[in-house]
Amino acid sequence: MAKSKKKAEPVFLVCASCGDYNYVLRRKPGGEKLNIKKYCAKCRKHVEHKEKKK
Repeated sequence: MAKSKKKAEPVFLVCASCGDYNYVLRRKPGGEKLNIKKYCAKCRKHVEHKEKKK
């Protein structure tokens, strides 16, 4: 039998402090959720961003 291929899905990175959707990534489903420090234009500083599906 053929293996099922998992397609990349869009994932949004949401600012932990203000809740603004800042970044969109495409990644395969599965694994742990991302938790990255990135720049937030609304907060005007580097803040923790969490992965969220829309």
